[in-house]
Amino acid sequence: MTDLDLSGVKDYIVDWLNDYLSNTPLKGFIVGVSGGVDSALTSTLCALTNKDVILLNMPIRQTSDEYHRAKKQIENLESKFDNVRGLEIDLSNSFKQLENDLPSESVNDPLAMANTRARLRMLTLYAVGQSNGLLVAGTGNKVEDFGVGFFTKYGDGGVDISPIADLMKSEVFTLAKHVGVIDEILEAQPTDGLWEDSRNDEDQIGATYDELEWAMTFAGDENELSDRQKEVIDIYNSFHKANIHKMKPIPVCTIPEEIKLSNV
Repeated sequence: MTDLDLSGVKDYIVDWLNDYLSNTPLKGFIVGVSGGVDSALTSTLCALTNKDVILLNMPIRQTSDEYHRAKKQIENLESKFDNVRGLEIDLSNSFKQLENDLPSESVNDPLAMANTRARLRMLTLYAVGQSNGLLVAGTGNKVEDFGVGFFTKYGDGGVDISPIADLMKSEVFTLAKHVGVIDEILEAQPTDGLWEDSRNDEDQIGATYDELEWAMTFAGDENELSDRQKEVIDIYNSFHKANIHKMKPIPVCTIPEEIKLSNV
């Protein structure tokens, strides 16, 4: 990780958010706060714009630790910024209704239902955001968004803008500490909040974020690597290949004019 000019990066992102907003008819930003460091940093940067900000806590059978960290983060920002308003919408009943309505093969697929949680939160963010004239600010970092694709397509990947997507995870932690994110979040294991047990991101991926950052930028001779380093490279490449469809624009079938017009 390179040394960040913390104040410079913070100011740049805040100015970028304000500049982007000035070219829209909207009034501010809405952020889903999960209790993790990425959403904590994003919500703080949005608060620093002095524009209208709504922070949504959207538990779906959430673990107690995740729920309370998100609640504390929102309360912390509400106490510091007059432009910030917290809102809690418990989506557990909505999710239960989806379980009742979806076919059994979907309900019995744990990953499908984990992603459904993320998509339910996305549509909630857009419903509240649109009715309040707000842009949905994404919370993905560079490793997740462009390295291993560790996000839900049309879930937490469904956003209007991505203010921290050029920051590695280690840089997110460093900047989050600089802007005053609460200690409980800085000390917590990263988790996507899509499971009812205590599994974290690194449990699911099989590598730490530090290892993934190394793999993302590795350009040396793989023959000189240790067994663990080779394993990490394989993990990174496997996730990147499997999730590349999330990181590229939607494929469009472009029909040649000669075929389109052949019967005209």
